[in-house]
Amino acid sequence: MIGYSTIGVQDMAKAKAFYCDLFDADVQVDVGRLAMIGTSTDAPMVAVCEPFDGNAPSCGNGAMIAFPGASKDEVNALHAKALALGATDEGAPGQRIDDVFYGGYVRDPDGNKLGFYFFG
Repeated sequence: MIGYSTIGVQDMAKAKAFYCDLFDADVQVDVGRLAMIGTSTDAPMVAVCEPFDGNAPSCGNGAMIAFPGASKDEVNALHAKALALGATDEGAPGQRIDDVFYGGYVRDPDGNKLGFYFFG
């Protein structure tokens, strides 16, 4: 389904470190202004990039990238790890929709909104 999602950043080194550390992943492709981070090029990746037009990156209103957790505990761990790596809290993990959806939210160091979720 999804090959990769791209996030605009200001500091490539800081962004690569944040996402590699957060997901225990590696840079799979690095072409200077864009780096793809994941566990392999055959699996979904997050691409961090300096915008092509040279303007500052901006966060879309209502835009978010969500990453699945294998359990509520993993959602909690990802949320806490992101905060420890410099993200800001955008909503503590908790049950959002009855017993169906559990999620937590952060903003990465560049202000991009990330969600961590578990169905069940």
